Amino acid sequence: MTYRTVKQLADAAMPEELFTGQWQNRPSVLDDYKPYLDDRWSEGCTNAWKLWEENVPLGYKGSYQRVRAYLHDKRTSPQPVTARPPTPRTVAGWILRRPDTFTEPEQLQLKGVWTHCPEIDALTRHVRSFATMLTARQGKRLPDWLDAVRQDDLPSLHTLAAGIGRDRDAVIAGLTQPWSSGAVEGHVNRIKMLKRQMDGRAGFSLPRKRLLLAS
Repeated sequence: MTYRTVKQLADAAMPEELFTGQWQNRPSVLDDYKPYLDDRWSEGCTNAWKLWEENVPLGYKGSYQRVRAYLHDKRTSPQPVTARPPTPRTVAGWILRRPDTFTEPEQLQLKGVWTHCPEIDALTRHVRSFATMLTARQGKRLPDWLDAVRQDDLPSLHTLAAGIGRDRDAVIAGLTQPWSSGAVEGHVNRIKMLKRQMDGRAGFSLPRKRLLLAS
């Protein structure tokens, strides 16, 4: 038995705190739809069959019994039963993705995150605006974007904006012009890879010959 397991047993104040693990926290096909069920429950809709019917057009392919069991837990549990919040990695993925690639449940979950955390709502708007500038080569919009970022209480983005502001003309050119240093960076990366492969294996002449032949 590992130290972590012993500590979990020792620290538990009641048996219910031990009801966690691979069997209790397994992912379910209903997980993506629980936020919608929570919202409808809060609105006063508690009929399991009706909520199952509403979930099917959203893409839910599970059984009615899963919906019924989840709502039964909400009715009988002394503690509020709600969907587990998405992980930071999941939310970051939503922020960086194109809006047109979202499924209906993902849209509902992201809206729930925005409702509970206005900072993430503002962050999403800024990230998507910058992505549009990047993909559509709209560098002329950068000054307005920097001003909008500074108006929100987002320290991490303020650091990014300060760095961009120190070299603003170059960034605007990079977001506008069709040229890129990507090819140069690719060659540098390839040279570093070959250098790591040959490190300590031969003198300078062999890596030099390999680099020249690879070119």
